[in-house]
Amino acid sequence: MNRRRASLVFALLLMAAVGAPSPAQEAPPAVAAAPPAPVAWSNLSPDQQRLLSRFGSQWNTLPAARQQALAHGSERWLAMAPAERDQARQRFQHWQALPQQQRHALRQRWQRFQALSPGEQAAVRENFHRFQQLPPERRQMLREQWRNASPAQRQQMILHAREQRQKQMQRAPAPHAGPHTPHH
Repeated sequence: MNRRRASLVFALLLMAAVGAPSPAQEAPPAVAAAPPAPVAWSNLSPDQQRLLSRFGSQWNTLPAARQQALAHGSERWLAMAPAERDQARQRFQHWQALPQQQRHALRQRWQRFQALSPGEQAAVRENFHRFQQLPPERRQMLREQWRNASPAQRQQMILHAREQRQKQMQRAPAPHAGPHTPHH
């Protein structure tokens, strides 16, 4: 991957990480989200109830969003293979070892990522995957380049990445929608 393309990938990744608004985000529609619905303890499976037993006595006092998060998390946990659970435990231990300020910053980045459209999230994931494929020295150099850039330079990097992405999208052929139909 050439240097310019790698810079583009890294800038796009960082654009999402630092919360730079994309053109689609600049004017979000004014739609009020419906409040989350509570989850009844009795609607949880016996395995979920066992896993969440420490919340059982206070379940009805938890906010609906917290109930939903716990129910969803318990479903995911129960669906994991033992090796996946071990990995999750390790990630959680790593998370707990991070300084509070760093955890707060990571939560904010995650919230900004969650606010992106599904297409923008997919683009960030793709760019992150490309970045991960770069040699470690190249990734480190790009990280340092970003860290050492002034806010104005970072903004320029983001703008350049957007322009390159738009050019790429204009050059890309339209995805094939179905079987080829000959024209007569």
